Amino acid sequence: MGSADSKLNFRKAVIQLTTKTQPVEATDDTFWDQFWADTATSVQDVFALVPAAEIRAVREESPSNLATLCYKAVEKLVQGADSGCHSDKEKQVVLNCSRLLTRVLPYIFEDPDWRGFFWSTVPGAGRGGGEEEDENARPLAESLLLAIADLLFCPDFTVPSHRRSTVDSAEDVHSLDSCEYIWEAGVGFAHSPQPNYIHDMNRMELLKLLLTCFSEAMYLPPAPESGSTNPWVQFFCSTENRHALPLFTSLLNTVCAYDPVGYGIPYNHLLFSDYREPLVEEAAQVLIVTLDHDGATSASPTVDGTTTGTAMDDTDPPGPENLFVNYLSRIHREEDFQFVLKGIARLLSNPLLQTYLPNSTKKIQFHQELLVLFWKLCDFNKKFLFFVLKSSDVLDILVPILYFLNDARADQSRVGLMHIGVFILLLLSGERNFGVRLNKPYSVRVPLDIPVFTGTHADLLIVVFHKIITSGHQRLQPLFDCLLTIVVNVSPYLKSLSMVTANKLLHLLEAFSTPWFLFSAAQNHHLVFFLLEVFNNIIQYQFDGNSNLVYAIIRKRSVFHQLANLPADPPAIHKALQRRRRAPEPLSRTGSQEGASMEGSRPAAPAEPGTLKTSLAATPGIDKLTEKSQVSEDGTLRSLEPEQQQSSPEGSPAKGEPSQAWREQRRLSSSSASGQWNPTPDWVVSWKSKLPLQTIMRLLQVLVPQVEKICIDKGLTDESEILRFLQHGTLVGLLPVPHPILIRKYQANAGTATWFRTYMWGVIYLRNVDPPIWYDTDVKLFEIQRV
Repeated sequence: MGSADSKLNFRKAVIQLTTKTQPVEATDDTFWDQFWADTATSVQDVFALVPAAEIRAVREESPSNLATLCYKAVEKLVQGADSGCHSDKEKQVVLNCSRLLTRVLPYIFEDPDWRGFFWSTVPGAGRGGGEEEDENARPLAESLLLAIADLLFCPDFTVPSHRRSTVDSAEDVHSLDSCEYIWEAGVGFAHSPQPNYIHDMNRMELLKLLLTCFSEAMYLPPAPESGSTNPWVQFFCSTENRHALPLFTSLLNTVCAYDPVGYGIPYNHLLFSDYREPLVEEAAQVLIVTLDHDGATSASPTVDGTTTGTAMDDTDPPGPENLFVNYLSRIHREEDFQFVLKGIARLLSNPLLQTYLPNSTKKIQFHQELLVLFWKLCDFNKKFLFFVLKSSDVLDILVPILYFLNDARADQSRVGLMHIGVFILLLLSGERNFGVRLNKPYSVRVPLDIPVFTGTHADLLIVVFHKIITSGHQRLQPLFDCLLTIVVNVSPYLKSLSMVTANKLLHLLEAFSTPWFLFSAAQNHHLVFFLLEVFNNIIQYQFDGNSNLVYAIIRKRSVFHQLANLPADPPAIHKALQRRRRAPEPLSRTGSQEGASMEGSRPAAPAEPGTLKTSLAATPGIDKLTEKSQVSEDGTLRSLEPEQQQSSPEGSPAKGEPSQAWREQRRLSSSSASGQWNPTPDWVVSWKSKLPLQTIMRLLQVLVPQVEKICIDKGLTDESEILRFLQHGTLVGLLPVPHPILIRKYQANAGTATWFRTYMWGVIYLRNVDPPIWYDTDVKLFEIQRV
């Protein structure tokens, strides 16, 4: 039968379904088979031939027919899984049912009255009474999920057959050990099967259906407490699914082994259509959704470096119920970590390779899913995190993240990407090794739209952060605290900052310490505290290599004196805020010598008007996101108990840390409602008296006269001579006793769990356009907005 006839017959069946007012019996196979038996329709056809309005009409007007359609389609998948899909006809039926369910499920989820439908059992409908009762007792959702799992390891359909000859009887799907059929070599599996286009396409269709099953989460409003486990994910990742381990491994290995460059031949992807990429994308999306698990409740594995013979470490206490999270947290072999890290770094760097030979490699689009996966790996598997930081390989993750942050800074539709990039860097910055790794010289010239500099990866990080703060869009302001916290966390380890970077840091201090900026919102002064902490850490712990920064501080010494003498009387406050009315821009570029941007770079562009974006959950403030720890003499971290932090009078936050009341104030003092915030002299004095200026003032007191003397003696206007003097100078014994190093480590909390869930589903919603699985359905987890 031709494909046109096939489409026509399918469309006729759909019209019959929508026009029937009477329930159709489940036993009426001639009617139901029209939907899957004789048709060969692609998933795109199914979406075109089953319009949304018609699905909703059946749902409202003849609900029993929609219920029977779902039930029958699931039954066909179960039969296919049981028989092993040997004939082409059976394979076609499975694919057709899979496409149909992918189309219909979102419309079941969007209606609260249908929410329990898949979790109910279908009373013996259309079954011979001869079957055992316990089989009938499974909820429809469970039967569907188990069938999908079986079908993903179905020889000659989704995996290569291991039969030696055609004479052998077909492999028995029930006794088959799916661990021998893992899709790709990598973690826990050494054999790489021959690529097979058809198998990849079939896997992809089934994973699409699986993702659609999991997407019920999109139709529930964001839960205030992240106790909302997704029942679909919970069941699929439980011991009920005998394929959980091989499927987890297959998904992870398929993603991490993917090489879009095309076997090293430039332009290869233009000659061969790459059928692997859609599978890899689907695998990445299914993987991150199965790993959506509130980290706060999972037991963190201990880091004792022990290894066992298996890919999964058995030495730890039993982890969470979710087996995918459990397996992820127990990967422990060095070669497995290396495989995963190299794979993710290769894929994240892919968009950066583009620029040398235009179009020479395929440009992948799923970097956001990869960032979520990397986050989950670091969050659930501490051994992986330490492995990442053990060598300079971490820089292969850092550079792409900085590229994405810099590239997305002006684009309103990519705020979520900005946040996840910053969250990952915040997580990494809590570990001493990250700061140490940043001292590696930066020589790769990734074309970034930033000033040219010669220096280290630390310089790159700070220059990009400066660019985000001074030329990103308004909605990034909540990230400023996070960006500066990262710089504070790494600052004690930075051996030598370039002059460009030193000037950028002082430009930020200049911008953040103007009276109108300090007075115009309740929490703006925290940014000054963070920057002073950076300068103090470098002066106290890394003075020797940082003559550029010391010189920049001396040149800009007036900024520090103005801060120390900040006026706090009502007329001065009033006058500063009057200036605000005239200069609404939060930060000027003036005073920052931009210099030429890197060769080959394009300026960061705003979103095209009309671009779709999804709303995000609020991010917790930096005080909720992080926990303060003190670095002891031996380098170990000691958590600072909250009562120690609250040592200042009336429980007001010590050292300018945000408190709940101030967070509330921040909400009120957004730029639109600037009239609500009213700074008082008492408030100014309360934090001004805590500004940590002693170390810098002492440094200026000692060095400024010496530098001035050199200039007078030698009639110098030349920087190099002064820098040489500063390089050989020392402040040993002249500075106050070094303060202990404070690190603000990321801590998991309900707020970030909700943020990640919302962000992840928003990405999946927007990325699935062909077919558009969730478009124009009534999702509740986020709003769809246009830029």
